[in-house]
Amino acid sequence: MTATFPLIPRRRVLGLPFGGLHSMRRGLGSDIAGSRPYEPGDDIDKIDWATSARLSLARDAEEFVVREHYAEEAPRVVVVCDRRPSMSVFGDSWPWLRKPQAIREAARVIGNSAVAARGLLGYFDEGDGSAYWHPPRSTHELGPVDLERRFEAPADTLARGLGYLVEQRRDLPAGTFVFILSDFLQQPTRDQWLHVLERRWEIVPVVIQDPVWEQSFPHVGGIVVPFGDPETGYVTLVRFSEAEVEARRGENERRLVDLLRALQALDMDPVVVSSHESRDVVFSFLSWSDQRLFTRGRA
Repeated sequence: MTATFPLIPRRRVLGLPFGGLHSMRRGLGSDIAGSRPYEPGDDIDKIDWATSARLSLARDAEEFVVREHYAEEAPRVVVVCDRRPSMSVFGDSWPWLRKPQAIREAARVIGNSAVAARGLLGYFDEGDGSAYWHPPRSTHELGPVDLERRFEAPADTLARGLGYLVEQRRDLPAGTFVFILSDFLQQPTRDQWLHVLERRWEIVPVVIQDPVWEQSFPHVGGIVVPFGDPETGYVTLVRFSEAEVEARRGENERRLVDLLRALQALDMDPVVVSSHESRDVVFSFLSWSDQRLFTRGRA
């Protein structure tokens, strides 16, 4: 069974017909938009008979009320992948978070969820140092061409990528879901975020950080630890004192808290991914959906 999570928008989407999300337009759907007096030519099946009966009794005349619904439309979903060298530091031989695998799992569950909502799926990264853009023009799953690209993006790839997407106005209307897969150790400035948020997209930061080395710091006081430079591959041996370990742990924990607070202050709901295991990644997105249902009051 394919794992998915519900795409919960903050506002009604304006996409393509026959999708799985509630639209701003009137049309075929299950979500009630309102009612109005019956007009000649209206479908009889749309008449609200209970309301019509009460209104007729109150006015002592035959009155008919037609119930209108919001159409269900296809959302546009875009995955933006941070492919800086530091996003690939741990390979399969290490016991910690494997970011490339976490990226693949997150992208797959996002893609499966977009397909389940009959949405259009797109992809962007700068893996080879230049923009790779797959517009959301058809219902498809992300394939190996998208998910196996190199980790050679520049340091400011998120700011550059979001700036690139802002220019794609025809492909990305208001209400487009933009899932950003990154550790956010380098991220856009507040002004750059605000510029993107003006597009009224559903921006969802997916924070992929190792719980041992990035969200905290292990007890390695007095132990020689190899540190590798992801840009050059050069490895340095470092010995931390107990005081340095405590300071680094506190700094990393505060950094994560500050990051999540900053994103939430910009009215974005982040997803935190701390494992590359498929079940854990799916649980993170399901928790995000549940939180949105709770805070947005959507049923």
